[in-house]
Amino acid sequence: MGLFNDLLQFFFPELCVACQQLLTAKEKILCSSCYYHLPRTDFHKFSDNPVSQLFWGRVQIENSTAWFYYNKGSAYQSIIHKLKYNGRKDIGIEMGKAFASEILTSPVIEVDYLIPVPLYPKKLSLRGYNQSEMIALGMALILNKEVLNNVLIRTSYTETQTRKSRFERYKNIEGKFKVRNEVIIQDKNILLIDDVITTGSTIEACAQALMEIKGVKVSVASLAVA
Repeated sequence: MGLFNDLLQFFFPELCVACQQLLTAKEKILCSSCYYHLPRTDFHKFSDNPVSQLFWGRVQIENSTAWFYYNKGSAYQSIIHKLKYNGRKDIGIEMGKAFASEILTSPVIEVDYLIPVPLYPKKLSLRGYNQSEMIALGMALILNKEVLNNVLIRTSYTETQTRKSRFERYKNIEGKFKVRNEVIIQDKNILLIDDVITTGSTIEACAQALMEIKGVKVSVASLAVA
């Protein structure tokens, strides 16, 4: 098996998703340099951070954070792009593990369950997996929490949110989520997981659906914020 892995590495070397340099045997997804220079937000260190402020006056979110800044054109944009469009489920899992490891002292993780933002079944079928669920699964390995992917569902397809205003994004997604098996989350604290937060409209709609269930409280963790 060791020889087989060595041959795989020789013919199909693993490259850093940011800088495309060859990874060492101990590196995963990002090389040490790119991991060190990841544009971290450190939002988990203070409660009134910019992600939390997105929801003020809109929906009651307990705690919120995002790990790094998503800047179009930067080397780190490829983390999200390859996770969503190149079949790289491993990016979500490994980045989720690293993300969770860096927020272990934050109140954002003081929850009962992790719930990923769901995809509409048609889009899930086309993509083959839900990128937010991959992030949640990685985080769960570090946090020792259960991921619920059968509670929050998307009930209809929505057109792309790209180039829409904050109001247009919310109207596009409003009422598109519902909860099933609701008894599972009654009186529970939920950590809602997403890949990228832009205006917060999708998270808002998800949180509103979850908080229709008795006693549910919602916190938010996103891999990136745009």
